[in-house]
Amino acid sequence: MGMQEDIRRLMDLEAIRDLARRYAHCVWIKDPAGAAALFVEDCVMDTGGPDPIHGREALIAVYRNAFGQSDFQPFVHNHVIELADDRATGVCYLDLRAAIDGRSMIGAGYYHDVYIRRPDGWKFKSRQLTLAYLVPLAEGWVGR
Repeated sequence: MGMQEDIRRLMDLEAIRDLARRYAHCVWIKDPAGAAALFVEDCVMDTGGPDPIHGREALIAVYRNAFGQSDFQPFVHNHVIELADDRATGVCYLDLRAAIDGRSMIGAGYYHDVYIRRPDGWKFKSRQLTLAYLVPLAEGWVGR
């Protein structure tokens, strides 16, 4: 691999890491449109609920509802990325603090992502959230 390819690879890796950070930022500041703009139009988001969410407009509606009822403070880290030209896959770990139904919550898990390069940069094609736990802070996660 030549220097130009090395530089492009490093730039792609950093752009994908930044995509995950921007998503977390949009969740923190309760910006449904900003979060959805990080996805391609025909995206899929699977949060572990009954049905995956298909498309940006559906994402915006789900985020508006969730952000109106709860506060989420995600921290993303330990990003592992596999590049393949204009596609990539990755795993991004999540530590979560939240206020849900008047309770302080703590959670941890990871996202399994598929990314696609578009003319305006890297976007999420899909995100699948796997939570190891999401429990009341007072209860803790031991024994889960």
